[in-house]
Amino acid sequence: MVYAVLGGAALVAIATVVSVLGPMVAIDLYTPAVAAWWTVFTAVAVQGVPFLLLGTVVSAAIGAFVPEKVFTRLLPRNQALAVPIAGAAGVVLPGCECASVPVASSLMRRGVAPAAALAFLLSAPAINPVVLVATSIAFPGQPKMVLGRLIASLATAVVMGWLWARFGKEEWLRLPKRKQTAASSRTGVKAFVAGLQHDFLHAGGFLVLGAAAAATFNIAVPRSILDIFTGSSWLSLLLLAFLAVVLCVCSEADAFVAASLSGFSPAAKLAFMVVGPMVDLKLIALQAGTFGRAFAFRFSSTTWLVAVASSTLVGWWLL
Repeated sequence: MVYAVLGGAALVAIATVVSVLGPMVAIDLYTPAVAAWWTVFTAVAVQGVPFLLLGTVVSAAIGAFVPEKVFTRLLPRNQALAVPIAGAAGVVLPGCECASVPVASSLMRRGVAPAAALAFLLSAPAINPVVLVATSIAFPGQPKMVLGRLIASLATAVVMGWLWARFGKEEWLRLPKRKQTAASSRTGVKAFVAGLQHDFLHAGGFLVLGAAAAATFNIAVPRSILDIFTGSSWLSLLLLAFLAVVLCVCSEADAFVAASLSGFSPAAKLAFMVVGPMVDLKLIALQAGTFGRAFAFRFSSTTWLVAVASSTLVGWWLL
């Protein structure tokens, strides 16, 4: 606990020093590129941090105070019916993508059908209220972008749940035995504080990296190369769907990164926000470590394809 507090204080101190010295360094270097990079980086990071904090607070509260048996009581035993209910539960029972994998694993061990648990795994970080509010602020005056994200993300989660119910095999899914440790045995306030510290510090690092990557992408990539992708709706959508996997931006902040990617079509930005919370490098690693590499490869690649198809259809229909 002490080390976590000290680590959090150190992170805040470093961020404060960087935020103060950053503009001074940009002025000293006196290059428009550096100034523009810092402007984009600061805008994405500052706008995303409050929603990242709110999302981790909600996620930690659910993990600490909501009993796992609630899920098994609410979901029907029929997988075809349980999948859409579990997917829709992501709206009222949010969680960040970093916590979605262990939550899904815990649900499966408690008797929830894997198809339903996987649908919740995908929907919770993608359509929760914090994410939707953040999207509305990142895209002011564009309610269709918020609606499009909700529809495309929920459709992807439900379709993936149904696909697993129909074609999934038990040998692909490796469920580790539950290990009782001091951290996992915590309940109540202690569990809430520990979960909040872990999720915020962990996801905050990815937010900073995502903001830096977005700023670098905006500044470093020549406009002539970017025009090759932005000139084609298909290429721009596929490029942002790929970048969503690589950048690993937290779902509570990815809307601000997407909004900063000027020149891309609304459908491409929608694909970035739909794919990111469901398929990125850190999630693939978490899934491989929890459920096995065979599952992670099949599930992540199929989810990416379904998410891109869903974003394309919703973007064409709504945006």
